[in-house]
Amino acid sequence: MIRFENDYTEGAHKQILTRIMETNEEQTPGYGLDEHCEKARDYIRKACDAENADVHFLVGGTQTNTTIIASILRPHQGAVAAITGHIAGHETGAIEATGHKVLTLPSDDGKIQAEQVKELYDAHWNDATHEHMVQPGLVYISHPTENGTTYSKSELEELSKVCRECGLPLFMDGARLGYGLASRDSDLALADIARLCDVFYIGGTKVGALFGEAVVIMNDALKKDFRYFIKQNGGMLAKGRLLGIQFETLFENGLYYEISNHAVEMAMMIRDAFVDKGFSLRYDSKTNQQFPILPNEVLTKLGEKYSFSLWEKVDARHSVVRFCTSWATKKENVEMLIKDIKELE
Repeated sequence: MIRFENDYTEGAHKQILTRIMETNEEQTPGYGLDEHCEKARDYIRKACDAENADVHFLVGGTQTNTTIIASILRPHQGAVAAITGHIAGHETGAIEATGHKVLTLPSDDGKIQAEQVKELYDAHWNDATHEHMVQPGLVYISHPTENGTTYSKSELEELSKVCRECGLPLFMDGARLGYGLASRDSDLALADIARLCDVFYIGGTKVGALFGEAVVIMNDALKKDFRYFIKQNGGMLAKGRLLGIQFETLFENGLYYEISNHAVEMAMMIRDAFVDKGFSLRYDSKTNQQFPILPNEVLTKLGEKYSFSLWEKVDARHSVVRFCTSWATKKENVEMLIKDIKELE
């Protein structure tokens, strides 16, 4: 079985495994205070063109989302997100478990727009009984979204402007950020994201690392006591250098961008094959996630050799599925899939 259902089926890039082995017997301080974490922080600050950024390393995406959101919101506040947002549908109520409601906005493509945030904010404060309602306290987005779509620089600038006018911190989930940056449609760079977001994170788990996410805090008001929140939420790894080594390796010579570009290149080959065969796409994704709409008999045929994710039913005879590539996707496997797509009847 050739697996295309997610971007974390493999372990880690061989350069990371080699570096972990090479440094295995080093003695270092714990809890992210070692020289590897410091070097990784410096590389990330340079990549973000942000010397004033605070950089912290956590193990996984859900843990990172809950820690960041819990650190920002007061007890009566909630997180604004697209109804399709990861925190709204795929984190088992982790945000709600910290006592904060997710305030969802309608979205078909996974993105939310500046005017939606402004309307929600105004509706809350213009209601005479607003103190009886959950107050919007931050805005959560992801890049790419759950549907593989990306924000343009102008969209992010508009969203950032509204958030700052309303006093709502803007938080970008970057679990797949490398693939968003590598998107053929993207005009965003890390420096733009650092300039426009109050806090974001650079995903490693899905982009070449064994595990780990790098939180980048730009807003000075959000930096205070963040390590306390990491510890309280079970995110402070004693052997923190294992996180630092991985991000040091990913960012010292551009490996993060190289492997992200590879994943997107593989996804575009798959996308083109489905389109050339006459199949429609549910979302216009130019990232590592592709969402063809396929007849049930085609799903059955392809499912004999490939694994992929069922996304949603379209009707009794068609479904949207997700084919997901990664840093480790082999070109020969993609070429085999393309051959089988071409031979479909």
